[in-house]
Amino acid sequence: MLTEIRSRSQITIPSEIIKKLNLQQGDTLEVEVEGDQIVLRPVVTIPKDQAYFWTKEWQHEERQVQSDIENDKIKSAKSKDELFKDLGI
Repeated sequence: MLTEIRSRSQITIPSEIIKKLNLQQGDTLEVEVEGDQIVLRPVVTIPKDQAYFWTKEWQHEERQVQSDIENDKIKSAKSKDELFKDLGI
Protein backbone atom coordinates (compact mmCIF):
# COMPACT_ATOMS: atom_id res chain seq x y z
CA MET A 1 0.00 0.00 0.00
CA LEU A 2 1.18 3.49 -0.74
CA THR A 3 0.38 6.80 0.89
CA GLU A 4 1.89 10.24 0.38
CA ILE A 5 3.10 12.97 2.70
CA ARG A 6 0.75 15.95 2.50
CA SER A 7 1.02 19.46 3.84
CA ARG A 8 2.06 19.79 7.49
CA SER A 9 3.78 16.34 7.21
CA GLN A 10 0.46 14.47 7.41
CA ILE A 11 -0.14 10.99 6.02
CA THR A 12 -3.28 8.86 5.70
CA ILE A 13 -3.17 5.32 7.02
CA PRO A 14 -5.09 3.07 4.61
CA SER A 15 -8.52 2.01 5.89
CA GLU A 16 -7.59 -1.70 5.59
CA ILE A 17 -4.84 -1.19 8.18
CA ILE A 18 -7.12 0.89 10.41
CA LYS A 19 -9.72 -1.91 10.40
CA LYS A 20 -7.17 -4.72 10.83
CA LEU A 21 -5.62 -3.06 13.91
CA ASN A 22 -8.98 -1.76 15.20
CA LEU A 23 -7.64 1.79 15.37
CA GLN A 24 -9.98 4.64 16.26
CA GLN A 25 -9.81 8.40 15.94
CA GLY A 26 -7.81 9.74 18.88
CA ASP A 27 -5.69 6.58 19.34
CA THR A 28 -1.99 7.18 20.00
CA LEU A 29 0.75 5.89 17.73
CA GLU A 30 4.44 5.64 18.59
CA VAL A 31 6.66 6.77 15.70
CA GLU A 32 10.22 5.44 15.44
CA VAL A 33 12.95 5.22 12.86
CA GLU A 34 14.45 1.76 12.51
CA GLY A 35 17.29 1.81 10.01
CA ASP A 36 15.81 3.48 6.94
CA GLN A 37 12.17 2.70 7.89
CA ILE A 38 9.49 4.69 9.68
CA VAL A 39 7.64 2.40 12.11
CA LEU A 40 4.22 3.25 13.58
CA ARG A 41 3.00 1.26 16.58
CA PRO A 42 -0.31 1.70 18.38
CA VAL A 43 0.19 2.34 22.10
CA VAL A 44 -2.15 2.64 25.03
CA THR A 45 -1.33 5.55 27.29
CA ILE A 46 -2.31 5.40 30.93
CA PRO A 47 -3.29 8.55 32.81
CA LYS A 48 -1.00 9.15 35.80
CA ASP A 49 -3.89 8.93 38.26
CA GLN A 50 -4.58 5.36 37.02
CA ALA A 51 -0.99 4.10 36.76
CA TYR A 52 -1.21 2.29 40.13
CA PHE A 53 -3.70 -0.14 38.59
CA TRP A 54 -1.09 -1.43 36.13
CA THR A 55 1.66 -2.16 38.67
CA LYS A 56 2.72 -5.81 39.00
CA GLU A 57 1.45 -5.93 42.58
CA TRP A 58 -1.99 -4.55 41.76
CA GLN A 59 -2.40 -6.84 38.77
CA HIS A 60 -1.40 -9.85 40.93
CA GLU A 61 -4.12 -8.93 43.42
CA GLU A 62 -6.65 -8.43 40.60
CA ARG A 63 -5.90 -11.95 39.29
CA GLN A 64 -6.26 -13.36 42.83
CA VAL A 65 -9.64 -11.71 43.32
CA GLN A 66 -10.82 -12.92 39.90
CA SER A 67 -9.75 -16.45 40.84
CA ASP A 68 -11.62 -16.18 44.14
CA ILE A 69 -14.75 -15.02 42.30
CA GLU A 70 -14.52 -17.86 39.78
CA ASN A 71 -14.01 -20.43 42.59
CA ASP A 72 -16.94 -19.14 44.69
CA LYS A 73 -14.66 -17.99 47.50
CA ILE A 74 -16.42 -14.63 47.76
CA LYS A 75 -19.14 -14.25 50.39
CA SER A 76 -21.98 -11.79 50.44
CA ALA A 77 -24.08 -10.64 53.35
CA LYS A 78 -27.81 -9.95 53.32
CA SER A 79 -27.54 -7.38 56.09
CA LYS A 80 -24.90 -5.39 57.94
CA ASP A 81 -25.51 -7.55 61.02
CA GLU A 82 -24.72 -10.69 58.98
CA LEU A 83 -21.63 -8.98 57.59
CA PHE A 84 -20.40 -7.98 61.04
CA LYS A 85 -21.04 -11.49 62.33
CA ASP A 86 -18.97 -13.02 59.47
CA LEU A 87 -16.20 -10.52 60.23
CA GLY A 88 -16.31 -11.38 63.91
CA ILE A 89 -17.28 -7.86 64.96
